[in-house]
Amino acid sequence: MDYKELHRWDLTPKEAIALQKKLQKKIIIKPFNLKNLKTAAGIDVSVKEGLSKAAVVVLSFPDMEVLESSFFTTETVFPYIPGLLSFREGPVILECIKKLKITPEVFIFDGQGLAHPRGMGLASHIGIILDKPSIGSAKSHLYGTFTPPGKKRGDFSLMEDSNGTSIGAVLRTRAGIKPVFVSPGHLMDTASAVKVIMASSGRYKIPEPIRAAHKAASLVKQHTDSSSSS
Repeated sequence: MDYKELHRWDLTPKEAIALQKKLQKKIIIKPFNLKNLKTAAGIDVSVKEGLSKAAVVVLSFPDMEVLESSFFTTETVFPYIPGLLSFREGPVILECIKKLKITPEVFIFDGQGLAHPRGMGLASHIGIILDKPSIGSAKSHLYGTFTPPGKKRGDFSLMEDSNGTSIGAVLRTRAGIKPVFVSPGHLMDTASAVKVIMASSGRYKIPEPIRAAHKAASLVKQHTDSSSSS
């Protein structure tokens, strides 16, 4: 899959924050039509012992059958700094996406979109670079205020920033289970993002595209570990 590089990655934290503020102006929030959606990709990244390992899995929509998987490993350069996750994980994700033969229609990230102190979470940043609809679906809360959603599957409440602007939703993908934090990244709005996440969530709390990417990455890691120890 091809995309256009928008900036260099070898930045200081101060430069990275300045870039986030600049790129945030490029985010487009708009309704997304699920009617003709055929493919969705999930992204998983693990960072350990100085290496970043990414997996991207493309699934059919809505039946969630795996169509393609891509993997990439590289040295971790950017330090762990809350709010700057995309500068740590972005390079390895993009290298992984380059290897895809299928161009997914939607990208789902295990991270934030608009629900970020500068409105520029991982899903927004990479969504802008790819110029593709993107969604952040995080397991934990980073930014924004909300009231807890109802206990039933599909119940959600809106997240708002300090100005009272909607930046996402707290969504119950399984009845009685802790919710996920969904926020639009790019070329997507909150209502559409909630619909995509619900449509791609089944027996588990985590959306199937992210689960598939995590599972794929784990299998690759196990194979690598066993090969290196044999």
